[in-house]
Formats: sequence, C-alpha cells, structure tokens
Amino acid sequence: MYGGFYKPYVPVAARRAIAAKAASKLQKNGKKLAPVIIEGRAIAKTFWGKAWCANLEAYSDYANRLPRGRTYARNGSVVDLQIDSGCISALVQGSSLYKITVTIDPLDSGRWKAFVNAATGQVTNLLDLLQGRLSKELLESIAARDTGLFPSPKEIRLGCSCPDWADMCKHVAAVLYGVGARLDDSPELFFTLRGVDMQDLLAAAGESAAAPLGESASLDEGDLSALFGVEIESATPAPSAREKAVPLQKKESPSSKIKPGAKKTRAKKRQPVKKASTQIVRKKSPKAS
Repeated sequence: MYGGFYKPYVPVAARRAIAAKAASKLQKNGKKLAPVIIEGRAIAKTFWGKAWCANLEAYSDYANRLPRGRTYARNGSVVDLQIDSGCISALVQGSSLYKITVTIDPLDSGRWKAFVNAATGQVTNLLDLLQGRLSKELLESIAARDTGLFPSPKEIRLGCSCPDWADMCKHVAAVLYGVGARLDDSPELFFTLRGVDMQDLLAAAGESAAAPLGESASLDEGDLSALFGVEIESATPAPSAREKAVPLQKKESPSSKIKPGAKKTRAKKRQPVKKASTQIVRKKSPKAS
C-alpha cells in the first residue's frame, strides 16, 4: 500500500513479460544488462552464495523482511545486477521499473589481516578459495558472525526508488538474494565488493610454503545452518515417497533354491503324442447290370 491506496496485484507471468520488455528496451538503448537467473528452488548452491544469504538471514534486522524478496528474485524480476567495490546497483521490475543502490563498507583492515594470517599456508591457489575447498576451520572463520568476512547490517545501507517507506522493501530484498545467486557464478565478486585483494592470501602462502596444509573440506547445508542459526535451502530436493519405498525382492526360481552338492534330477523329455491318421475309404458303387 502506497500513499493510502493499494496498487493492483500483478501476476508473476505478467511481471516477467513486463520485465523482459523493459530489459529489451534498455538493451536497445545501449545498456548492458546482467539479469539474475535462478534455476530451481534453491537461490544459491555454492559455499559463497549460501553463506551470503545465510549471513543476511541470521540478523533480526533482516530476517522478517528478506522473504518478501525471494519470489521477486526467483521469477526474474531482477533485470540487472552490477557488483563493484563497496556498491551494488540493480534494476528490479515491480509495478514499475525501480532502481536499487546498496552500499557496503569496506572490510575492516584489521579483520582482513587477521584472516590472512589465519589462512597462511592453507590457501595455495585461487581455485580452491573460490570453490570453497578449504579446511572446515577456515570456512567457519570466513562465515563467523561479526568477525568473519561477511558484512553486518550496520555496514550496509539500502536505497530504492519505489515509494515504499521501509528501508528494505521487497525490491531491495530481491537484490540481496540476487547477490547470493550471482556469487554462485562469480565468487570473486565477493572480494571486489568487500574491497580486499585475494592475492594477499597467495602472497602469504608463498611466504610460508613449508607450512603444513590443512585438509580441504566443505560446509554443507547442515553446517551452515548450525553456524548461522538459520535454515538453509537445499539445492537437492527431498526424496519422494516412491524413492523412499524399499524395492520388492526378486522372486527366486525353484532351481536357485537347490543346495550345493545336491544332484539335479533331469526332467523326462515328453514324447510327442502321435495323432491317429484318419483315412476315408470310399466304397465303390455297384456297376449297373
């Protein structure tokens, strides 16, 4: 409700069509768009994407407002999402096309240095870092609330051109979820957004090449749920009742029940029954005298 009156509800299919039309018009005018496209129910599927969403949902400031944006994020309403150092800019199609700007403070230099020191000798290549293939202790350090690498609400400022009075309207919420989806494909953007250089980790690893490496691990939905205290959407659907059913055992043939060493009796071959031949004998008629 805006200004004391209700705006008419726009069905999802109609909103998608409007968003596609708006995006096409912008592209014709020379604007390069990066829409958020989510396939399936789970918004994020990788460590960086899931941890981003879980971190936001862990704060009571956002917990009750973020769900409003899930539908918008899933149905293609985020027609453009750009991530730069300390800034997220986006276009979201609602009843109109709204402009969203989210600014995030750079990661505190002390926190970054502490993480680099903790990661010394454990991050030997960027691929493992971007894919979240690190020791469990290091992954938990990355995702730790208030002391890890993810921003807290006090480090985030929200803005939307829509007339909704709330700081986090559904358009802003859709953009924040869209960031989680984007980190699935481009996890390096997380470090760009936080204003830190991934190469610092490799430099630290090079300085202590003799340090023992920790075993690589990954945090699944259960680990992240426990760490952040929120429910993480699973990218793998729950098995259906049919999948849970125990398959019927194959019925054994009589021959498979014969004990080892027992002689098999050969069945007598049935002889084919000969059919009696039927021959019709015709009697000669007497000759006429």
